[in-house]
Amino acid sequence: MVPDIGRGSRTHGLLVYLYGPGKREEHTDAHLVGSWDGFAPDPGRDTSPAADPKVTLARLTAALDLRVKQTGDRAPAKHVWHCSVRTAPGDRRLSDEEWNTVAQRILHATGIAPDGDPDGCRWIAVRHAEDHIHIVATLVRGDLRNPRLNYDFNKAQAICRRIEEERGLRRLNAGDGTAAKNPTSAEKFKAERTGRPETSRETLREAVRQAVAGADNEKEFFTRIREAGLRIKVRHAPSGDALGYNVALPGDRNRNGEPVWYPGSKLAPDLSLPKIRLRLADGTAEPTTPPAADDRADWSPPARERRSATGIAERAALLLDNDEDEAAAQLIGVGELLDAVAQTSPAATRAELGAAARAFERATRSHVRAERADTRALRSAARTIIQAGSALGRGEDGGTTAMLTSTLVLVALAAARWHAARGHAQQAHASRQTAEHLRAAYRQAAATSMRTLRDQGRALPEAERRTYEATIRTALGEEQPRTDRSTKTDALTATLAQAQQAGHDPKTLLQKAINMRELDTAEDVHDVLIWRLRRLAHLPAHPVEPPRRPKPGASQPKTSVNHNRTAPTATTRPTTSDPRWRSPRR
Repeated sequence: MVPDIGRGSRTHGLLVYLYGPGKREEHTDAHLVGSWDGFAPDPGRDTSPAADPKVTLARLTAALDLRVKQTGDRAPAKHVWHCSVRTAPGDRRLSDEEWNTVAQRILHATGIAPDGDPDGCRWIAVRHAEDHIHIVATLVRGDLRNPRLNYDFNKAQAICRRIEEERGLRRLNAGDGTAAKNPTSAEKFKAERTGRPETSRETLREAVRQAVAGADNEKEFFTRIREAGLRIKVRHAPSGDALGYNVALPGDRNRNGEPVWYPGSKLAPDLSLPKIRLRLADGTAEPTTPPAADDRADWSPPARERRSATGIAERAALLLDNDEDEAAAQLIGVGELLDAVAQTSPAATRAELGAAARAFERATRSHVRAERADTRALRSAARTIIQAGSALGRGEDGGTTAMLTSTLVLVALAAARWHAARGHAQQAHASRQTAEHLRAAYRQAAATSMRTLRDQGRALPEAERRTYEATIRTALGEEQPRTDRSTKTDALTATLAQAQQAGHDPKTLLQKAINMRELDTAEDVHDVLIWRLRRLAHLPAHPVEPPRRPKPGASQPKTSVNHNRTAPTATTRPTTSDPRWRSPRR
């Protein structure tokens, strides 16, 4: 059950809309389900012979505004309190009597019309659809005082959660006041009318969030906004210091032809200029470090930066696992890292990674504050990923995207546990949604690399493969070999073989990968271990593919013969010692 509260100044105009056909003819059988005294005139159910709906509506307006008129100039400028209350999809249909009770309980909880108070504000509840009502109240009491409306939205939310439980409705996650403002009905209708997939508020929120990801300073942040094609208006103090900023979409204008400006604070609580300055001060991006000596020279910048970011994301997950309040700062940094990856990801994974970044935006905000916020490593990773440019969907770029995404799944699940432990229902749900989107992106990014690794695992000599499989079973505590051959085991055995060729001890390296952090939340333990091993052993994220065997009878291209090396023939099974497809030594 979702309450949506607004304030206005035109009682008659609101009633005309509620009793009218709606903007898309969606209003049917508009009628009252309750009122302040139970006897308010109802334009939808007036059955007298001389009934005129317009006259009845004027009488209802006059009755609601009676005390506002009596107050005169002391009446509040926005004296109309409007709250729509909607049940969730799939909920049962509530009767008019039940909706009347819902309205009364909300008005009592908010202090507008407390039970047993004869001087409570005048109100009505209009129903014109199966799944929701509209509560309209005029904010002048019978004693001509204004009601106390402190935290009316939070109080309405709290009573709705209780009503859901009592009446067997779908229970929504309780909020804590840190969520971004939802688009208004007018903004939604405008987006639909102009053919936009989302409202201007939502588009601007995502664009500003991406602009701050990894930004080094305030000037760079404003520059990124302009480069994204947004209009920006910075408010300055007499001293010349920036006080705040407003953004607008090009071509988005109001009825007077003026740009529709949104302050950063109205897009999201953490996008105001003071909050962004705090973020920049807490986590000024560290200078980019040169690649490690054992990095492949032929790896592209996007591949190198994604590999580096994977280790930083692992450390963020460990901090979240410690369940301390200081980890709150890591959530902000992880949000920036997700935004950076989504902006620069290959086309095949961009949609799911973008959805993951949008979902995690809710998980970055709560009332928990870290006293020693340090997001430099995460913000630096986000910055270097953006500077490296867009990654390709194949080769090492695609493999490192899968490597990083696999780790980010575990980070999102760690964030869900961290929030759940503190009762942050909405943030925990958003983190779990993020994990689902990341899993979908991972499956797309990892498909080619995993297929190559499985082929390489199957191509190992039988004795060598059995040795690696026994190592895996021992490390994971599996007593008996599986009766069904796992394709993921094939990929893991290939990775262990390549790690050994690079000079590592397979047993020691595998145990180190297992001990890095828990594996209970992993959807597939083998996948997680593969990417940890490849990062620890500095193996290419995308393995070098073995040469394809020629089909029987197929003609072979003529090549020069190397008399100093014996190459496998078509009838000889290639081994991992064949330098044509093994992972290069470092």
